[in-house]
Amino acid sequence: MGIMMHKGKRNSITDVPGVTVGHVTLDEKINEEESVCTGVTAILPHGGNWFEQKTPAASFVLNGFGKTAGLIQVDELGVLESPIMLTNTFSVAAVLQGTMDYMLAENPAIGDSTSSLNLLVGECNDSYLNSMRRMAVEPLHAAEAIRTASADFAQGAVGAGKGMICYGVKGGIGSSSRTVDYGDEQFTAGAFVLTNFGRKEEIAIANWLPENTPEQRPDGSVIIVIATDAPLDSRQLKRLAKRAAIGLGRTGTHVHNGSGDIIIAFSTAYTIPHQQQSPFTDLRLLRDDHEVMASLFQGVIESTEEAVYQSLFHAETTVGRMGRVVEKGLFE
Repeated sequence: MGIMMHKGKRNSITDVPGVTVGHVTLDEKINEEESVCTGVTAILPHGGNWFEQKTPAASFVLNGFGKTAGLIQVDELGVLESPIMLTNTFSVAAVLQGTMDYMLAENPAIGDSTSSLNLLVGECNDSYLNSMRRMAVEPLHAAEAIRTASADFAQGAVGAGKGMICYGVKGGIGSSSRTVDYGDEQFTAGAFVLTNFGRKEEIAIANWLPENTPEQRPDGSVIIVIATDAPLDSRQLKRLAKRAAIGLGRTGTHVHNGSGDIIIAFSTAYTIPHQQQSPFTDLRLLRDDHEVMASLFQGVIESTEEAVYQSLFHAETTVGRMGRVVEKGLFE
């Protein structure tokens, strides 16, 4: 039985059924020196109650120069019980608070008659364009990003990607997907990136760069989220997350000392109930040595690489603090 692989219908992470994405973008010139140029992005793993119906998940830290919250428990227990929230470095606390407020309102038992809650928040440093010290992101923005999530979402300089820079040009939010057909079975793997990394001389497609790129900046970061509807457990999802690093490397990055390169992967094929009577869980899982798994590896690599380029393709020239301008890449 042969395997066919192709791009998903939307060519985005939301080709994985149930996955949605929401943004809140903040863009305001305060004065000649300061500008708010940032935002929040929420990736929802399914449309139900994330705490009561957890999704299998894992993370892979390619380079740990990052300030994420919640990764330790995800790797320890192998489940995701909240949206994946993205923002700038100094707004992790506000987004954590806003997501907490939202989920506590939805789940009165949390912290009372049942366990506490693990929230997952990732970040990149947008201080070249954004007056990050103002901490303009508020908890209500996190809740708004969750409430407005949908299958159709903007890419480029939006949400958490508003102030991000990639390979010396405007970066931000990008996504892509691949679908694997095997007989009557069909599985999709989608990649979502927040790009804020790389030097202009590293990019594999240098003809996409304008002449005027920012002066040398501190090393940046990237957050990659992989979603799939293939039936995988947390160990297998970590293997999938590692392949995303190969797709990232294809674009040219050297993964610098100060770059926080963090990958999170989850599956929507099944959920794990917060509580159940039986002490056992019966799962249908894909075999590691099956050719479908190899195709998913390839799909993650390809979609991650393309998602990085999509973040550049969709971004627009942006003016930020100190009058700094970061241009869009050169696309025909």
